[in-house]
Amino acid sequence: MTDFTIDELISVCIARQVVDGEVLAQGINTPLVTAGLILAQCTHAPNVRFASAIGQAICQDWAPLGVGRIEDLWLGKALMHVGFAAAAADLLPGYNPKEFFRPAQVDSCGNFNNVAFGKDYRRPRMRLPGTGGMPDVTTYSDHIYLYVPRHSRVTFVEQVDFVSGLGHVPLRKRGHGVNYLISDLGQFDWANGRMRLISYHPGVSIERVQAKTGFTLEIAPDVHETPPPTAEEVRLLRDEIDPLGVRKLETLGGSARKDLLREILEREGAL
Repeated sequence: MTDFTIDELISVCIARQVVDGEVLAQGINTPLVTAGLILAQCTHAPNVRFASAIGQAICQDWAPLGVGRIEDLWLGKALMHVGFAAAAADLLPGYNPKEFFRPAQVDSCGNFNNVAFGKDYRRPRMRLPGTGGMPDVTTYSDHIYLYVPRHSRVTFVEQVDFVSGLGHVPLRKRGHGVNYLISDLGQFDWANGRMRLISYHPGVSIERVQAKTGFTLEIAPDVHETPPPTAEEVRLLRDEIDPLGVRKLETLGGSARKDLLREILEREGAL
């Protein structure tokens, strides 16, 4: 399969990390992840359940991705609803779900930051979206996964400015630390407690991955090219799971992202 885009490859790689029967936690505004989790259920993991931050819902079924009507996916198909406090404190620790976070910064040990850029918390260079449930979940969970749609030295840094997600550090008492990361350049793990390249995407070299990373990467002995999507995986993404192309919003920037967002909203009849 050669006719695929980078957003499709990322979603496919996310899907391939899913094991049948798992509970999959879904955050807010993460369509690359949503598409990948649904793809997993449509292909090899029919018995997964989705735990959504939207509506604090547990879902079995799914609906195509959207922007103006995203609640159709979670609120409209929920098996149950709980409050955020109950979900974070009671349900999620019990279910121990697999979750993909998108970090603004991540270091070689897997600590990550979504608080702010800059060392002064009161006067940051840029305020970021915030931690959400990261400090709660990453201190105990064994199923922390990351994704970065645009790999650069801005994101992959020697030291994060703030720690909102806990990595592989000596002070850890519970949990495993980050297991896996997918970016637009390759796939990575933390098999030795440090970020390690395990595959590079088609058309990408190991040297390019290292040049885009602000610390020295470990390289897996069996590092290889990332297997491409199958024709059926691409068909499911394009025709059934995300025909509006919502997943592409995470890989685009500037006017291209704005234009696609308007197009999606127009097609949904939300404008």
